[in-house]
Amino acid sequence: MSNKSTAVEFLTTCALGVVKDAYAKYAAPGFIHHNQYFKGDGPSLRRAMEEASASSPNKSFEVRQLIEEGNKVVCYSHVVKEDMQIAVVHIFRFVDGKIVELWDVGQQIIPDSPNENGLF
Repeated sequence: MSNKSTAVEFLTTCALGVVKDAYAKYAAPGFIHHNQYFKGDGPSLRRAMEEASASSPNKSFEVRQLIEEGNKVVCYSHVVKEDMQIAVVHIFRFVDGKIVELWDVGQQIIPDSPNENGLF
């Protein structure tokens, strides 16, 4: 499985609410992340993702752009929830086919944006 495929499978599995399985299959031991709202270890982010999935499940998730360079993969995605839509960038770093590091940045999509090009 390519790193790009692994990144998409990880995100898709998490988006479906099967977060624990995604971490077990795709994240390396010692996985770390850079989400400023949670401790930097894998279990802290996994728990937060599980809680978010339970309290505000995704209605849909779609990767719109996917870029790979060296051991890094960048996914630009569209997330639809009940009360909002979000554009999200995930940056993954891989070692031996497993995710060892993750960055994520999200922006809520406003319905009345003056930008005629939109976020996608």
